[in-house]
Amino acid sequence: MTINQLSWQALVPETLIFQEQNAQPASSDTDIFQQLQPRLCYGLTQLLSPYSPSDFMLVKSPATPTYLSLIGATVRKMQPETGSLYGGRYQAQKGSVTLHPVASPEDNFAACGEPQVADWIEHEQLFGSVRRYADEIDLKPGLLHHANGGVLVLSLRTVLLQPLLWLRLRQMVAQKRFDWLPADEARPLPVSVPSLPLQVKVVLCGDRDALADFQEMEPDLAEFAIYSEYEENLQTDNDPGPLLQWRDWVQSIASAYNLPSAKQDAWTPVIREAVRYTGDRETLPLCPEWLLRQLREVAPLCDAAFSGAEFTQMLEQRAWRENFLAERMQDEILLNQILIETEGERQGQVNALSVVEFPGHPRAFGEPSRISCVVHFGDGEFTDIERKAELGGNIHAKGMMIMQSFLMAELELDQQLPFSASLTFEQSYSEVDGDSASAAELCALISALSGAPVNQSLAITGSVDQFGRIQPVGGVNEKVEGFFRICEQRELTGKQGVIIPAANIRHLSLHQDVLDAVEQGQFSIWAVEHAVEAITLLTAQPWDGEGENTLLQAIQERIAQVNQQESRHRYPWPLRWLNWFNHN
Repeated sequence: MTINQLSWQALVPETLIFQEQNAQPASSDTDIFQQLQPRLCYGLTQLLSPYSPSDFMLVKSPATPTYLSLIGATVRKMQPETGSLYGGRYQAQKGSVTLHPVASPEDNFAACGEPQVADWIEHEQLFGSVRRYADEIDLKPGLLHHANGGVLVLSLRTVLLQPLLWLRLRQMVAQKRFDWLPADEARPLPVSVPSLPLQVKVVLCGDRDALADFQEMEPDLAEFAIYSEYEENLQTDNDPGPLLQWRDWVQSIASAYNLPSAKQDAWTPVIREAVRYTGDRETLPLCPEWLLRQLREVAPLCDAAFSGAEFTQMLEQRAWRENFLAERMQDEILLNQILIETEGERQGQVNALSVVEFPGHPRAFGEPSRISCVVHFGDGEFTDIERKAELGGNIHAKGMMIMQSFLMAELELDQQLPFSASLTFEQSYSEVDGDSASAAELCALISALSGAPVNQSLAITGSVDQFGRIQPVGGVNEKVEGFFRICEQRELTGKQGVIIPAANIRHLSLHQDVLDAVEQGQFSIWAVEHAVEAITLLTAQPWDGEGENTLLQAIQERIAQVNQQESRHRYPWPLRWLNWFNHN
């Protein structure tokens, strides 16, 4: 059994490699995007090829203006400059319209293949308009005309919500001919307009749900369209190469939007915040909107470049601005309206850790929860009060059953457990789901069965499997910090701490005040791999062993005592004299 008490260095991502390599020159914008999005760029290369297998490309990505513009800019850099003109020149005379071959870029419907981007389109915006005033005819081009000879980048939700517009666009692209059609079929065009030669390729961007809806609506097109994805994260594996690519990507975003770049000492807090966003030390975000938010918020605090102190100040200001709800929840605990103990010992009571997410609130935050267990003589039933009250979700119920399976296997009973137990989240008034509290519930149950008190200075998070192994959970940073804030407000004693799954170490990127407390020995974080390690830490008693008082031995002795008492009272009192013959 190995119980690992983590040092403060283990609580944040390692940035030394990045600092050592940061002096190398940055790549160009074009190179860095192609390095970070090789699959997407390869798909765009196929689309732009004269031998393209399809005129349509589906891209799994957010369909926001930032992403669409980024893909449009990439197409602009990748497509070859041929100098060719596409389209034509319309001439209106005496109430009629004629089409002439394109001669110069000044022609009213001439295009040079410039990519066009739109996150929302209406009929006239896409297809242009035809209006007649007496004998004067006014023709205005749409996005499709401007994209002639090039690529049109659209939000997939736009075409899904406007089926008629999509059907017309698909037909025109397939026929390579633009036909002038009225927006309302009940109101025909005021004049007949000749069709225009059209050479356009379409990129449709959307999330997984939008792509599924499109596949259902257009199964044949979806099957043969070119497909690729915008990769939201970069796997670094602590390799200097990807780290430098990510640095170049951040700097390219800053340059493209005229935002401040990062100074040498700023990369440590930037990477720590990036890891909190992705939830994994070996994963950094490529989301341009997340990067733009950080750069735009730090911009007022600096000039051309921001320092580590300025970036940290920005994060603290943001947290203060958004933390009203979290602070009020903490106040409820500090005022003893929600009972959470951070010192002393209690039998059958454990501090679990939860992540609270309120609809409409931008930030998830951690909050400790009190789990209690009561054991009494019974038929071996384990009652999940949350489930009974219809406040527990299916995943939580599954975690409860797995925890029970482990305990019954460990006890190696040849008959039903002579105890019944009830477990609950105290002062919980909304639905509880997830299995991240199953380790805490198991520890509360073992404490209640064995009579061993649990140290209330510690809190635990983690799910457990049927073999007792502690599995990783989500929101570990918020959970640790939520319990730390309560302990800090009540004054740190050096005995408080949190138990987390060992597999969650790679997800840690804690705030500086937690690091300082751990470094000074005022707060501890333990990483465990098995439930036995967790219960040993919480009760300061071993689970099993020879020649010593153990939790398993205490439970078995209690079961034996109950079975012995039950056998004595197996007959009704008038016939209890029969027991005398059984024992003699």
